[in-house]
Amino acid sequence: MTSMNRENCADILCIGSQKASTSWLHHVLNAHPLTYSFPNSEPVTSTTKEAHFWDWNHHRGADWYRELLRPPEPERLSMDFTPEYSMMSDKQIAECKRLNPSARVIYVLRDPLARAISALRMHTLWRSEGKDAEQVEISFDDGFLNLIKEARVFEMSSYVANYRRWANQYDNILVLNYEDIVADADSMIRKVYAHCGLDVDAMPQDARAEFDKRMQKRVWASVPYSVDRDAKYFLYGWLWPKRQACEKEFGIKFQEYRDVLGSGA
Repeated sequence: MTSMNRENCADILCIGSQKASTSWLHHVLNAHPLTYSFPNSEPVTSTTKEAHFWDWNHHRGADWYRELLRPPEPERLSMDFTPEYSMMSDKQIAECKRLNPSARVIYVLRDPLARAISALRMHTLWRSEGKDAEQVEISFDDGFLNLIKEARVFEMSSYVANYRRWANQYDNILVLNYEDIVADADSMIRKVYAHCGLDVDAMPQDARAEFDKRMQKRVWASVPYSVDRDAKYFLYGWLWPKRQACEKEFGIKFQEYRDVLGSGA
């Protein structure tokens, strides 16, 4: 079967959000023998997880995307977990629907303040190569606004607006709360597997052993750079409406803000 004969380029799409355990989720899903991750193609893609078709690679064309994600066995479910997709325009999402008409879409949400701090730490890591964590502080200084613009904090935190654009094209989006994954990973991963048409308990013994091992692994943790109080409280006020809108729209409850403001996230 050629790539042109497959209904979807990506059978499973995770659209974010960034710093909400999407790497862990991809790693655990990929333990199932019926899922497929494309080959590591850095720097064109990001490892085997993020194809970045609509932000980095659109100029390469749809056939490139089809070929990248085409599994060697056509029954396997190809995955594209690119958090930047959550911010795509209506036009881009409509194109995604044409290329992936029956894809299972997953959107993992995280408290906007905690997610923003984690994202800023990741972007600071990229800027601070070679420095010890103790030497770096994220401060509310002249470069702070540039940092949050670079990290696209406001757009990535616009969960409700992002979801509604995607829901215009896909009517069965699985929305998860990162905090529920932390509290009960087994229950949440079973929900994800079921959404993708997979069964944890029906996995072959060797695959199940690998699944169990991956369930215990943390794939990516931000470097715990210090974040000063003024920076935290700026983000707190700026992102508070995003948090309220998200809790109302999805009926979820994020952690108390004092936990984030006290520890950083």
